[in-house]
Amino acid sequence: MSTNSTSVQSDVSKEKLMQDLQQVVSDAEELLRATAGQAGDKVSAARERIEESVAAARVRLAVTQEAMLEKTRQAARATDEYVHDNPWRAVGIGAAAGLVVGMLISRGR
Repeated sequence: MSTNSTSVQSDVSKEKLMQDLQQVVSDAEELLRATAGQAGDKVSAARERIEESVAAARVRLAVTQEAMLEKTRQAARATDEYVHDNPWRAVGIGAAAGLVVGMLISRGR
């Protein structure tokens, strides 16, 4: 497996992790809203800790998303530069990829 392939898999895993973390944060916020009427010192202390954790998680998610967006932008710029510097090679790669996909689709029928 190539380094580029590993990087793509890592990016996909990070994106899935971010989506899962966003869901956990949303669920925690919903739980906080649902228990808003609960009284007691322990409940209040637990709600406060959860609210702090959710706020911190939201900040980390925003930072991670921005980092992933920047990495995606850099990859797009590098691809654009490569295609402009090597147009015929890019056409050849695209044609080869199309041929492979076509062969795979025709085998599946």
